[in-house]
Amino acid sequence: MAEVTAEMIERGRGGDPRVVTRRRQLASSIRETREKLTSSGFGRGTFARELIRSFAQSRKSGAPAVAALALTIGMVATIWIPVIHAVMWLSLVMTAIAVGYSMAVKFLASEDAETDLPAWQLRFVITEAIQGFAWAVIVALMFGMTDDSVRSFLLVALLLVAAMSALLSAGIPEAVYAGVGPITGAIVVFMQWPLNLQTLPLTLLAMAAQIYFVVLARRLHSTTVSSLSFSMDKEALIAELEEAKSNSDEARRRAEEASLAKSRFLATMSHELRTPLNAILGFSEVMKSELFGPHTVPSYREYSNDIHSSGQHLLMLINEILDLSRVEAGRYELKEESVSLANVVEDCRHLLAMRAKKRDVTVTESIEPSLPRVWADERSMRQITLNLLTNAIKFTPQGGSVRIKVGWTASGGQYLSIRDTGPGIPPEEIPIVLSSFGRGSMAQKNADEGSGLGLPIVKGLVELHGGTFTLKSQVREGTEVIVILPPERIIDALPQLDPDAPEETARPNRRRRKAA
Repeated sequence: MAEVTAEMIERGRGGDPRVVTRRRQLASSIRETREKLTSSGFGRGTFARELIRSFAQSRKSGAPAVAALALTIGMVATIWIPVIHAVMWLSLVMTAIAVGYSMAVKFLASEDAETDLPAWQLRFVITEAIQGFAWAVIVALMFGMTDDSVRSFLLVALLLVAAMSALLSAGIPEAVYAGVGPITGAIVVFMQWPLNLQTLPLTLLAMAAQIYFVVLARRLHSTTVSSLSFSMDKEALIAELEEAKSNSDEARRRAEEASLAKSRFLATMSHELRTPLNAILGFSEVMKSELFGPHTVPSYREYSNDIHSSGQHLLMLINEILDLSRVEAGRYELKEESVSLANVVEDCRHLLAMRAKKRDVTVTESIEPSLPRVWADERSMRQITLNLLTNAIKFTPQGGSVRIKVGWTASGGQYLSIRDTGPGIPPEEIPIVLSSFGRGSMAQKNADEGSGLGLPIVKGLVELHGGTFTLKSQVREGTEVIVILPPERIIDALPQLDPDAPEETARPNRRRRKAA
């Protein structure tokens, strides 16, 4: 135990400071991402900031195209209005475009922590309204002209401006209304002043087009929101996976340190306890056998027997704990060889025959003939059989019976079944008896003292062999334990080869397995 330092124990309790810092950063990232996903309006969280940023980027990238459209409209307008008026209008529109462009650049260059989102939203809405009024001024310059070409020119030009404004301002719905509203009003006034029923269908069509542009902008806004939501959802998932990985690494580190400490403790316990136990067992054996003469007090002989029995029980408990720890840690080495499962079961039955006779328990066995040998660890198979048979005899009342069966499985493996007529185990207590140091209520009332490690050791050894362990039990109906070895463990007998036989018939055929 000297290698397990206080630093390791402290790390196991409190965690590595670097790992703790990393987990805090991941938790902060997850909270920030969740804030993005839950923010539904401007001025709350990073989600609104991303929408305004999308608007600013659209305005910044679309400014040259809008300026080119304004220049084109101004040049064409000189056909009907004086050049000075067209230049003044063009200057006004260019100034509004430049203001919007500079505000977008300023917003994109600002730090997120210093950004006042509601104020920026209001500024962008006002800028869009100014641009909309600037575009509508051209209607004032051509107001009163009744030429159809003028009407067609203004209608097409303003519809193009409205469409472009709606698409570029989709990030902020309020900005769409502020930019498209003045243009729509200008179209209606110009087309219907003075009242002209002939142009009414065209005016209604223009208004329907404006409504379509607004709806399209709303759809683009929804698409942008969905895209941001998916992106942030992905970021949240990545952050949670990072946190889960960090937690898993931390848990694995603690488990490794705990396993190391347990292994060293068990190794030390094995050494420190076995040495005095050997002396206790040896001297108590001498004393109870009275090798150096009879005891003057008869009680000393009984005490010697109790000391020897207690020492054997403690040694058995230590061995079981060590076996279970090796099995759970995956360090139990199987010394595999050719083993006859039927012979192992027969030896174990003879070994426990006196115990069964003492308890007046009848043990019967049914072993299928000509079972082939299996590739397994003989010591493990013997321990499995002894543990199961000992439990069956121990839990069976006087006059009861224990039946042992060994045979083929339907898949070609071999099975060992031990069934007793004991009190049985309630179904809800089966997971308890299969756990380390677990004992059922019936076992505590009707059986001798035990460590509760027999079945977990058996289950672990069976799984190391690739087999399956099944426990079936009902109260007052007894218990049946079934151990199944897979077909891969079966060693099939090969027929003797005839050296004079043809090549086709000299090939050995695998022995056909029987199915139980």
